[in-house]
Amino acid sequence: MASKLKTFINLHSYTVTLFNQNRSLSSIPSSQILSPVNKSHYRKRILLANLLQRYGFPPSSLQQFLSRNNQLLNSDLVETETSLGILLSLKIPQKSLVSLICDCPNVLRSEFLRKWRVPLSDCGKKGVSSSAIKSVIEHSGRIGIGPDKFYECTKVLKGLGFCDSTVSRILSAFPGVLLVNEIEIRRKIEFLVGIDISRDNIERFFHVFPEILGIGTETRLKPLLDEFMKMGFSKVDVKKEIAREPRVLGLELGELPRCLELINTWKCREVIRVSILSEGAFRAGFEVKLRVDCLCKYGLIRRDAFKVVWKEPRVILYEIDEIEKKIEFLTNRMGFHINCLPDVPEYLGVNLQKQTIPRYNVIDYLKLKGGLGCDIGLKGLIKPSMKRFYNLYVKPYPECERIFGKRKENVRVNKRHPAGLWKLMKPPSHLTTKEDVVNMKSFVESLA
Repeated sequence: MASKLKTFINLHSYTVTLFNQNRSLSSIPSSQILSPVNKSHYRKRILLANLLQRYGFPPSSLQQFLSRNNQLLNSDLVETETSLGILLSLKIPQKSLVSLICDCPNVLRSEFLRKWRVPLSDCGKKGVSSSAIKSVIEHSGRIGIGPDKFYECTKVLKGLGFCDSTVSRILSAFPGVLLVNEIEIRRKIEFLVGIDISRDNIERFFHVFPEILGIGTETRLKPLLDEFMKMGFSKVDVKKEIAREPRVLGLELGELPRCLELINTWKCREVIRVSILSEGAFRAGFEVKLRVDCLCKYGLIRRDAFKVVWKEPRVILYEIDEIEKKIEFLTNRMGFHINCLPDVPEYLGVNLQKQTIPRYNVIDYLKLKGGLGCDIGLKGLIKPSMKRFYNLYVKPYPECERIFGKRKENVRVNKRHPAGLWKLMKPPSHLTTKEDVVNMKSFVESLA
């Protein structure tokens, strides 16, 4: 009895939530809410939502997911549960499973998974990672590839001598390899051998940069090498950079010249410029490309990404993972949008732990206490100097000293050497002899 009552309450609350999205509940006729057709429809939505929640789907995104994929309501719940069980049996992590279903709900089709269950289970036993299995399922669900292509691709890769970890890496990072034939893969290997990449390092190259399998040899790779030569780089330098960082071959035509042009127009301190160019112009240009790609990944358009790097060259001095931590802190913790960065690029050029987080904690505390007369944006948080920020927001509030931390000038600096050490290190005095006195007298007399 209690379970029936709970189901009825859930049904009613879900119905009210659904209708309140667009209009008030009071404006909806009661006959429409209680009609048998609508009641069956919403009951099925609730049962499907409960099923997805059992498999780790977050309740916050369920409503949006179901509204985008109404075709799931027409499927049999038993088959949907069977599909979820098959995906779970492939040892895909729960978070990745939710991401897979959100990005490609077609994988819940039972006839699709029945074809792929045996091949993927066999690969899982042979050491293929769960991330590779997820990528293969998602890619094949989008374009309708069958298991025969998968068998053929893995056979070709292992026939070339690649180990299981490299095959997993390729399938995970570039599932489009399923559509690449053996002839094209061998052309890539011949190209790499032609630029003095030893055959022993070919596997490492594909492990680091598997996306090269989707780049045309004649249309992209060879013209890219010609572009490097026209820019004045020697063959030795280009081959050295490619061997050091295979992702260099992922540059678009004309991308490196644009990055180097941006470097030449920087207006920054000489010490920063020297630090950035310490490993050569080629490497510096590629580092600019990596930062631009990182910013674009989080939602900036390329023009704004280049603008951020041009205004704040110090972003090159930070590693990619540090920049990602700053962006995630900006969007998730501070509540700002990524589009704030073109106006305040200095945010990416300061230390997150030493400057940004202490300042944010102070402002957040004062905001909760009502100590701020106006809203402090990202510009007001980052742009003031350390001394100005301290005098404005920390010094008037003693409790903020603990949050912000002691200022450096208030910290006693320990001496590097113990007192009196200079006496031990004092060189012995030079004794003046009679011969020195005679020499000095003769020198003075010669001047007279």
